[in-house]
Amino acid sequence: MALPSINPTQTKAWTALQQHFNHIQQQHLKDLFKENPNRAEDFTIKWEDFYVDFSKNRIDATTKQLLLQLAEEVKLKEAMQHYFEGERINQTENRAVSHTALRMPETAKVLVDGKNVIPEVYQVKEKIKTFCDEVISGKRTGYTGKTFTNVVNIGIGGSDLGPAMVVESLTFYKNHLNTHFVSNVDGDHFKEVIKNLNPETTLFVIVSKTFTTQETLSNANSIRDWFLQSAPKDAVAKHFIAVSTNIENVQDFGIHPDNIFPMWDWVGGRFSLWSAVGLTIALAVGFEHFDDLLKGAHKMDKHFKHTSFDENIPVLAALLTIWYNNFFNVQTEAVIPYTQYLNQFATYLQQGIMESNGKGVDRNGNKVNYQTGTIIWGEPGTNAQHAFFQLIHQGTKLIPADFIGFAKPLHGNKDHQDKLMSNFFAQTEALMNGKTEAEIRKELEQKGVSKNEIEKLAPFKVFEGNKPTTTFFINQLTPESLGKLIAHYEHKIFVQGIIWNIFSYDQFGVELGKELANNILKEFYNDGAANHDSSTNQLISIYKSKR
Repeated sequence: MALPSINPTQTKAWTALQQHFNHIQQQHLKDLFKENPNRAEDFTIKWEDFYVDFSKNRIDATTKQLLLQLAEEVKLKEAMQHYFEGERINQTENRAVSHTALRMPETAKVLVDGKNVIPEVYQVKEKIKTFCDEVISGKRTGYTGKTFTNVVNIGIGGSDLGPAMVVESLTFYKNHLNTHFVSNVDGDHFKEVIKNLNPETTLFVIVSKTFTTQETLSNANSIRDWFLQSAPKDAVAKHFIAVSTNIENVQDFGIHPDNIFPMWDWVGGRFSLWSAVGLTIALAVGFEHFDDLLKGAHKMDKHFKHTSFDENIPVLAALLTIWYNNFFNVQTEAVIPYTQYLNQFATYLQQGIMESNGKGVDRNGNKVNYQTGTIIWGEPGTNAQHAFFQLIHQGTKLIPADFIGFAKPLHGNKDHQDKLMSNFFAQTEALMNGKTEAEIRKELEQKGVSKNEIEKLAPFKVFEGNKPTTTFFINQLTPESLGKLIAHYEHKIFVQGIIWNIFSYDQFGVELGKELANNILKEFYNDGAANHDSSTNQLISIYKSKR
């Protein structure tokens, strides 16, 4: 079943939004709050342990109504049905997009190509549970009988970013196993990871759907060579695990068939942490916490699937991106989590969002004549305040930002949490209100600054404000709440792709560079002249002379 394919700029809602934008674009958020005393309540969604405040965005009731009309006109509800029912909505690769099935209850039924995939999902989950319990308890040991102390995840892209982000985010819940991630083909990277590891007590998890990915296989082979410097060849079967579909290649590598965990082509790489790709997560925090992560994601799935669009968190968040990207001509969005645990969250979202919606051709194969995709970036607060907040506050660019905070600290330090939360609340208020020149002059006068000095300083101290933010205020960082948060952004990606009329689930854009890299690699080992542009030829020549 094909997704609906509607050019959003040809809808009535788009035309109305453009007219509305011309009316509202200069309106200040401070005035919107004055005009509507109930604005905070009207634009906030309270769901489970989430409090999502959209009120500090440059919208009013009419904006919201027209954006919701746009969602209706592009047939978002119909597209969502295809999404959840296992249909092949990744049409360019002829695949279903059913990662949501990975977190459904065992009683659910999801048909992919006419087959209910839930029983197989739960077979794999049971295998993950058994394996993790054996490793964590010490029942499963290395080739010398010693228990495992370290786990190294070898993968790249979705086989690395998702598990790495979740493991770091859930550090508070980690057990005694130390986890490491090797992704970059840079030889210095894997050397730094393994240099202090004991081969006898280290477990290696190789994650590669095809078991042919250059970076992953290069790292896996080099690490196996290192391992075999001190271990017999048959020890590979006890220390190396694979998450893959290529059984033959995995077994040729030396991995025992019992230690192969399957993947499915209906799960895209950047949405795969919920599958056996999340094996390292389950090893790091235990299967129960991993399962809680999945349960949280499923709760957000149900919210997204069943909640009317006007109260639907992912839908409204996606519509705001359309509003800023396509009407305000905003190109970037910042994600600022006020917890150091989510240090890798923006990095993870960069792949999820930019690989999905970085497309310039619509679902009919036509080049789009409107902006799609946004650049995602960010760092944890309060660090970010001392880095790029200057640009957001007083720069020339409009940068909408998601602020993510948690009411309760995990270690219970009230003093630090109070200071963290005071900054969390203050920054969204400051970005909204700003500070006028009159307020600046009054402050400086009260400090006894001379009139001449005030004239010089005042322009530099003005904050225009009117900078939009969305606040995600969550009770506490738990595996379940993290699952909800990740799933929110997954569904936001889906909605954006539907509205922009693009295919979100292929990634052909990463392939050209890989093809050229393979050709150049061969040229390093022959004496013939490279056949590229003059710049590339020169760079290759210089490198070959320095190798």
